[in-house]
Amino acid sequence: MIVVEKLSKRYEGKRTVHALRDVSFTIGSGEMVATMGPSGSGKSTLLNILGGLDRPSDGSVRIGGVELGALDDDGLTRLRRGKIGFVFQFFNLLPTLTARENIALPCHLAGARRRDAQRRADELLALVGLAAREDHLPDELSGGEQQRVAMARALALNPPLLLADEPTGNLDSRNGDEILGLLKTLQKQFGTTVVMVTHDARAAAVCDRILTMRDGQLVEPSDAAASR
Repeated sequence: MIVVEKLSKRYEGKRTVHALRDVSFTIGSGEMVATMGPSGSGKSTLLNILGGLDRPSDGSVRIGGVELGALDDDGLTRLRRGKIGFVFQFFNLLPTLTARENIALPCHLAGARRRDAQRRADELLALVGLAAREDHLPDELSGGEQQRVAMARALALNPPLLLADEPTGNLDSRNGDEILGLLKTLQKQFGTTVVMVTHDARAAAVCDRILTMRDGQLVEPSDAAASR
C-alpha cells in the first residue's frame, strides 16, 4: 500500500530545519502501523506527506502504486478523496452540521446523490454505534462520540488507507480504548490499512508494527507485540 524511498523534508529560513532525513519503509495492504517518537521527531511531517498534504524535498512516496510526486495539486486532491481517509486529534467536525450531515459531506463533494450520501452516512453511523445520535450537532456529543463521527466521515468513500494523527490524544482512557477497538475492527473486517501517529503506548500496542522516529530519521522498526 505504501512505499517510501529516501524521503527527506527541509524547511528553509534563516537556518535550514531537517524535518525528515533519508526515510525509507514499506507498509503492506491491511497493516496497522504506529509511528512513535518525541515531539519534533518528524512524525506529523511524515503523515502529512503520506496524505499528500505536503511535498517532500527529496525522495518518493507511492500510495497504492501511485507516485505522489508525479501528481499536480488536482491529482493529489483526487487521490486523497478516493484513497485516503484522515482522522485528527481535534475531530475537525463542521459545527453547524449534524453527525449525519458531517459524515455525508464527503459523498456530496464527490458528486453522490443526496439519497445515496444519506444511506452511506446511516451505514457508518451504525458501524460506529451512533445511529441514535444522527441528528446531534458536534457540541451535543461527547469527545468520544465526536471522534467516532470523525472516523465515520473519514470512511465515507471507503478509502483503503486511513491516516490517524493522535486519534486518542484528546480522549480519556475509556473513549480512547473504544476508538482503538474500532480501528482494529476496520483493519480486520474491511482490510483497511491504518497508519497512526501516537504518543500513547496503549495505542501503539494494538498495531502490527511500530515505526520509531528520532531527529527526522527512522529507528529500526519493531513488532508491536515485543513492545507490550
